[in-house]
Amino acid sequence: MTSSIPERLLFVQHGWADTNGAMARLARRVAPANTKIISPNLGWWRTWLRIEPLVQHVEAIATQMMSDHPQLPVRVVGHSMGGLIWLEVLHRHPEWWPQVESLVLVGSPVGGSDVCRIMDPLEVGLGIARDLGKNRRSMASAIAATIPTLSIASNTDGGSDGLIMLGATQFDHAHHVVLPDIVHSAQRNDAAIDSAIREFWQIPRQPLPVKPSPELEIIQRLQAVPGMTDAHQRDFDKAKVSLIFDSGLTLRLWKNPARVDHVFLASPQDQCLFSGFVGWIHGGALRRTLQEIQFEFAGKATGMA
Repeated sequence: MTSSIPERLLFVQHGWADTNGAMARLARRVAPANTKIISPNLGWWRTWLRIEPLVQHVEAIATQMMSDHPQLPVRVVGHSMGGLIWLEVLHRHPEWWPQVESLVLVGSPVGGSDVCRIMDPLEVGLGIARDLGKNRRSMASAIAATIPTLSIASNTDGGSDGLIMLGATQFDHAHHVVLPDIVHSAQRNDAAIDSAIREFWQIPRQPLPVKPSPELEIIQRLQAVPGMTDAHQRDFDKAKVSLIFDSGLTLRLWKNPARVDHVFLASPQDQCLFSGFVGWIHGGALRRTLQEIQFEFAGKATGMA
C-alpha cells in the first residue's frame, strides 16, 4: 500500500527466468501502509545471460530512490537470484546499511546453486550458470552481521525446494525459516511465505550471534574449499565413514557415478549436518582440507580412509 508521503521504501526483486509481476503482488500483500514499493523488471531473457548487468540496473534504481528519500527506512525482499542481486548491491554500498532495517531472501542459493555448478563444472562461464553457482556466503554473513536478515527456504523432498538446496540458503548471523511443501517457483505466491515475512517485520530483530562449536568449525572449513557446493542429503546413506571424531561426529565420503566427490558431516546420532560436493577440478583441494582437519584435530579424530 502506498501514499503520497511514504514512510518507508520496499524493494522487491524477482529472480531468474521471471519478471516482476509476482514479486510486485507479493509486495502489495505484505507491505505496511504508506510503503513505496519498487519492483524492477529485469526482463525474462536478460536473466539468462549474466548477473552483472542486472546488478547494475537494480543498483542504479536503488541509488536514485535512496537519494530521493534519504531519511526513509528501507526493506528488501529478493526471490532466488533476486536475493543474490541485492547481496551484490548491498556489498557495494555499505553506506546504505544503517538505512536498511531488514533484508529477506526467499529461496536464494547464497552458497551457490548446485544445478548451475553441474551445468558449468569446469567454471568456463556458461551463461548465468557461472554467476548462480558462485558462493556468496561470506558476503551474506557480513551483511547479516549488521542488517537483520531472514532467509526463507522450503523443503519438498527432504533436502531442497525442488531446485535450491536447503544448505545453500543458510549463512551466519541470519534468521532461518524452513517451510514444508512449497516448490521453488510457487514461493512468490504462497501465503505461508507472506506470513513469515510479516512475522519477521512485526518484531524488532537483531543479527544472530554465531555460537562456536566443533561441528560449526568443521562445516566452515568444508565450505571454504574452492568449488564446494551444498548438496542434497539423499545420498548420505551411501557415504562411507572417513574420519571419526572423539565427540562422535563423523566425516563421510562418496563419489557419484560421474566420479564427483561428495562429503558429509554427521552428528553422533547419524544425522546429516552438512552435505556438499566439489567438481573434478577441486577434488585435490578437498583432500588437502580433509588432511588438514585430521592434523588439526589430532587426538580428537581418527580413521582417515
